[in-house]
Amino acid sequence: MAMTIHVDIVSAEGHLFSGEGEMVFAPAIMGEIGVAPRHAPLVTRLKPGEVRVERGAGKPQAHFYVSGGLIEVQPFRVTVLADTGVRAADLDEAAAMEAKRRAEDALANQAADMDLAKAQAELADAVAQLRAIERLRKIR
Repeated sequence: MAMTIHVDIVSAEGHLFSGEGEMVFAPAIMGEIGVAPRHAPLVTRLKPGEVRVERGAGKPQAHFYVSGGLIEVQPFRVTVLADTGVRAADLDEAAAMEAKRRAEDALANQAADMDLAKAQAELADAVAQLRAIERLRKIR
């Protein structure tokens, strides 16, 4: 029997996941991290991207999109505190494409009603959503 780690993923909107996993992957601010049972304690910020939980025992991976937040790792527990989060299967590709287009337009035109930092953040968020959708599409 493989060792597991308890995983909780929560956001301001609500609880997304609670269960056991053999491995957790998350988009840390300095790059993607992989967390296995008995991992050293760690707290770090997350950037927009996909959190994946390998549940083992023949169960499919669980995929979630987070717009940022924090991850706390303890030897047998991982807690993801997402700014906003959604199950990756529930992402809206058309809305993400439209948000990406709007952010690119704002950056290109330097629109007065949207500041540069906000446009860059919205672009990063939309691109991360599209990557999560694409990764999920390849798995299916």
